[in-house]
Amino acid sequence: MRRRRFLAGGTALLSVALAGCGHPSVVLDLTEATADDIADEVSMNADPESEEYELVRSALENGSATRRGRYELFDRTDTVRVDGAFYEVTETRVASSEVTVYEVLVDLDPEDTTPELGEIAFDDLPETDRRKLEPILSEADPPQGDGYDIGASYGSAEEVGNGSVFVPEREYDVLVYEGERYRVAVDSRTAPEVEYRYEATEVAPDVETFADQVRDRYLFVLSGLSDAEREVVEESIDGAYFEDDDAFQSVVERIREHEGIREDDFYGTWLLEYEGAEYLAYVEW
Repeated sequence: MRRRRFLAGGTALLSVALAGCGHPSVVLDLTEATADDIADEVSMNADPESEEYELVRSALENGSATRRGRYELFDRTDTVRVDGAFYEVTETRVASSEVTVYEVLVDLDPEDTTPELGEIAFDDLPETDRRKLEPILSEADPPQGDGYDIGASYGSAEEVGNGSVFVPEREYDVLVYEGERYRVAVDSRTAPEVEYRYEATEVAPDVETFADQVRDRYLFVLSGLSDAEREVVEESIDGAYFEDDDAFQSVVERIREHEGIREDDFYGTWLLEYEGAEYLAYVEW
């Protein structure tokens, strides 16, 4: 169900995803769901190397954990899977301040490539700089015009640490990348920073228990369909149904009578049972 979770993640992403492939304006797409699929639809799986994982583990061990940042970590869901168990995480703002954040700017067609501070080859950059700059430098058709053409956000000096030759102090102003010489500048601005407090409470010890909780809340049986409605559903299982006809609208109305896992103005995801099998249904109307 990864594709449907991506589509349901935001209207902007949805429009971009659909615009390039002539996608119809309506969709019914049913994917048979395992317990893992159901759990993944309403929770996030924290990777052991992630900040989310460390915060949840710290909150469990110490009663709470704190973090300073410019954005929420758990804005999509407050249910997090850690080491196989599921936890409800509260993310509370406790204080706010301002911090200086940095962006490294690159001029891809400078008039003058003579360094004032010094020049450095891309391969000689610290790992932090390579990781930040490689995605923008490797773009197939980057924008070019007067002044600096592209930029990479670095965040605050605390986030960068000692891993950059550009932030917070720029040591070089010319970068050599694949034989091309680029001019580099650094821009800074103040941004709000928030201190968050995290607390975690276990809601299920394993995926089967958690999936059962989700089923208890969202699962419904789609039955009593007409032949035309059944054709819509069967086709949506084999691939997806895209025709905006009476049968489609009727099936959608039946689905929307029930609480959805995720609902927006014109799309959503539901958990349903049809002919004895469970499906995650992505609907766009």
